Amino acid sequence: MIDKFNREINYLRVSITDRCNLRCQYCMPKEGVSLIGHQDILSYEEILRIVRISVGLGIIKVRVTGGEPLVRKDIVGFLRSLGRIEELRDISLTTNGILLEELAEDMFDAGIRRINVSLDSLLPERYRTITRVGDLDRVLRGILAVHRIGYAPIKINVVAIKGFNDDEIMDFARLTFEYPFQIRFIEYMPIGTAFLKNDFEYISNNVIIQTIQKTETLEPVSGHTNGAEGPARVYRIRGAVGEIGIISAISHGFCESCNRLRLTADGSLRTCLLSDEEVDLKGIMRAGCSDAELEKVIRNAILSKPQRSSTFCYEVNRKKCVRSMSAIGG
Repeated sequence: MIDKFNREINYLRVSITDRCNLRCQYCMPKEGVSLIGHQDILSYEEILRIVRISVGLGIIKVRVTGGEPLVRKDIVGFLRSLGRIEELRDISLTTNGILLEELAEDMFDAGIRRINVSLDSLLPERYRTITRVGDLDRVLRGILAVHRIGYAPIKINVVAIKGFNDDEIMDFARLTFEYPFQIRFIEYMPIGTAFLKNDFEYISNNVIIQTIQKTETLEPVSGHTNGAEGPARVYRIRGAVGEIGIISAISHGFCESCNRLRLTADGSLRTCLLSDEEVDLKGIMRAGCSDAELEKVIRNAILSKPQRSSTFCYEVNRKKCVRSMSAIGG
């Protein structure tokens, strides 16, 4: 489906839970966030209904997110059901990796091939500090497990934070010499109350590129541009087997090519990550709407997708998005 600004909307990110087994500092405050009651979370059947109707409107890619999606019961069964929707060309999942090793084989058997793992430090104590409870070794074992099993592509998402992990930029980048991973540096975004409570500092991804180029030669990877291939600008260090992805949501907005919708775990449809405007799909479904009525609501939401986010000036608009990332879905 084409929106009012001639963008083809073909990608749906689906959060299946707001719960997480980590407490990352940039995602939520130390005390955690108020969790949505189990009865208020969309059932798998409700999610599958929304996906099927969205596919009829042109959605061909779905990414399963959370919170942490692997903490939800029967996640593998849900992924298998999702894979039975024939029109979907691409089903992927984003995880923090804590439970990845034990579920990797079953998810592969369910049809998942593409996976993103969030990892913000390669130093055990630092990783535990930013996640508050995380075990780096479990995550690394999970990443090596999906690599061994044959998942591809495997993307490692790194939120770059000034004064916290910016001294690890080259450590992450050099992983691409040994593994065919895409290491993706993501600018820290002004989302949720955790952003307001922390003193973390945003780093422009221009700094990331400059840091790598001090010692290595970065070459653009052809065929990767913002839009159909996603928001990342993709490079390869000369001689490396993996890639470097640069996602610059703040310094270089990509609204003009945004092709995605987000479904929150409690059943709201968001057409823009950095806006709190939402459409309640759960309410109308549980009130007994028909598929045709649900399709109309989703279609109208796509047509109301804004041309651009108002959250471009990092300092001026830092309070724009109130919901935490765990509630929105990464």
